[in-house]
Amino acid sequence: MSSKRPGGEMAKRPLHFIWLVDCSGSMQGDKIQSVNFGIREAITPMRDAANENPTAQLLVRAITFASGAQWIISQPTDINSFTWTEVAADGVTDMGQALEMVAQVLKMEVMGDRALPPVLALISDGIPTDNFGAGLKKLMAEPWGKKAVRVAIAIGQDADHEPLQKFIGNSEIKPIQVDNPQALVRSIKWLSTTAVKAVSMPVSQVKGKPDSSSNVPMPAPPQLGPSSASDPW
Repeated sequence: MSSKRPGGEMAKRPLHFIWLVDCSGSMQGDKIQSVNFGIREAITPMRDAANENPTAQLLVRAITFASGAQWIISQPTDINSFTWTEVAADGVTDMGQALEMVAQVLKMEVMGDRALPPVLALISDGIPTDNFGAGLKKLMAEPWGKKAVRVAIAIGQDADHEPLQKFIGNSEIKPIQVDNPQALVRSIKWLSTTAVKAVSMPVSQVKGKPDSSSNVPMPAPPQLGPSSASDPW
């Protein structure tokens, strides 16, 4: 009997990766430009990380939040076809609405039961201006929301770590604090590729059962070095 899998891609287990990007007014300038650059720079290493495991298919989406939230990439897009369109910043920080919208796409009837735990990567520099708690509650009410690997980047000294830590929901995983463009770009690249590897590689250990509240183990983030007086954020 042939060792090749009939149907090719059909045998792969989907790994959903969702960017949640703060596009509020305080992100204008270097912050949003660095986010745009960082996500573009992360595409190739994410693709390489995904291709290391031929049994997983990395599917990427993106949602932004400011005065309201909106999907800018609403359909799960294979990383080999994924491109990033630059986003702009303006408005307030409706993070809770973004979490509610993500909860909708993580419903069991949408995700199925063969998926690997999804990765939710949140990037923000501020304090939620809407009902963050209600949005998080809806996200965590979904089995796949609870099972997701939830990671976050806090931009600048004014970023509120409390909601980001609640979003992560794991005291052993902290938001990555960044204070300058270079650190932000490096963190986006590290966070995205590390999360993809953490979820996609141990397929034999992750059975696609969304009834566990524990995240897939993540290594500690790299040391980005201390802030200096010249840091813009």
